[in-house]
Amino acid sequence: MPFTADLFADDAPTPTGEPARLPLAPGAVLLRGLVVAEAAALCAEVAAVLVQAPLRHWTTPGGLRMAVAMSNCGALGWVSDARGYRYSATDPHTAQPWPAMPAAWQALAARAAEHAGFAGFAPDACLINRYTSGVRLSLHQDRDEQDFSQPIVSVSLGLPAVFQWGGTQRREPTRRVPLGHGDVVVWGGPARLNFHGVMPLKDGTHPLTGEARINLTFRRAGP
Repeated sequence: MPFTADLFADDAPTPTGEPARLPLAPGAVLLRGLVVAEAAALCAEVAAVLVQAPLRHWTTPGGLRMAVAMSNCGALGWVSDARGYRYSATDPHTAQPWPAMPAAWQALAARAAEHAGFAGFAPDACLINRYTSGVRLSLHQDRDEQDFSQPIVSVSLGLPAVFQWGGTQRREPTRRVPLGHGDVVVWGGPARLNFHGVMPLKDGTHPLTGEARINLTFRRAGP
């Protein structure tokens, strides 16, 4: 059965205007609908960034093509090829710097991090991931950043998805967490290196993103 908005009706913002919070672990929280009001502007800004740095399917160090289409903006961008997983100041395909991160995105990431208890977050990288029907992201840790004291802020736009949330060891059980349009997940502190992933995306259409889900993940990648 396809996802519908009714699945997320119980997670509307609270009467105080604060987003509904779903703790995932110490240091990790889901903020339901935090950016719904600004989602249309975010999607328009994503489109503008992708004109400058088109989506690409990176290859793993082992030579496999990644199913998720990716791009970046900010001072640093995450890339993958035969040299390994790393951050780069330039797009390897063009040798040009990544597009600047919109100031509104920096403010959004700082606001979300503060909601989760991480004040002063100043991202220098934003990964833009595009998921289409059947595409998934396998369980992994975000280990390529230099400072693990900084949180990860992940913004969901468009089609709903199921987020997999695990522990610090790959063998630990995972929790399946539905994510809707405008939801934000923040994890840091003791949860900074927890394994996480995304289940295969189900068919659907969203008025802002079409047959896709867009995920923005903000990081402090450099020193």
